[in-house]
Amino acid sequence: MIMKKLFLLSTLALSLIACKQTDKNKSATDAEIQKKEALQAAIGDTTNLTEIQWIDSVDRKLGKLKANESINITWRFRNAGDKPLVIENATASCGCTVPEKPEQPIAPGQEGVIKATFNGSGQGTILKQVHVFGNLKPNREQTLSFTGDIDVK
Repeated sequence: MIMKKLFLLSTLALSLIACKQTDKNKSATDAEIQKKEALQAAIGDTTNLTEIQWIDSVDRKLGKLKANESINITWRFRNAGDKPLVIENATASCGCTVPEKPEQPIAPGQEGVIKATFNGSGQGTILKQVHVFGNLKPNREQTLSFTGDIDVK
């Protein structure tokens, strides 16, 4: 009799745990679906896309760098389209580089700047990237990069 009760209690407990886990997974899945739908809607709206013209080279060669010494890099651009340019996000390929983007839209014909601060970590030849996301055509993502040689002497 005691074994039967223990079995029933164990089954009930496992059922409750499984239900809670299913609810968590469903919530995560619902949130992921909503996020994907919002992204698809934004990508699909081609009426607000504009062109970006890079004034500075998107691939910067910084030459010799001192180890652990921060350096600021900038990339100037112009809105070459006829819609306001909105830089939605700028991300770096690693934590050693912190990008900054303009917070306000850039009007057609106006200029803006993407900035990044590299902390000088690493050694030898480095290659770092900054990914810029916005209402850009033909691609909503642009990749900026910089290289340098860190001397560890």
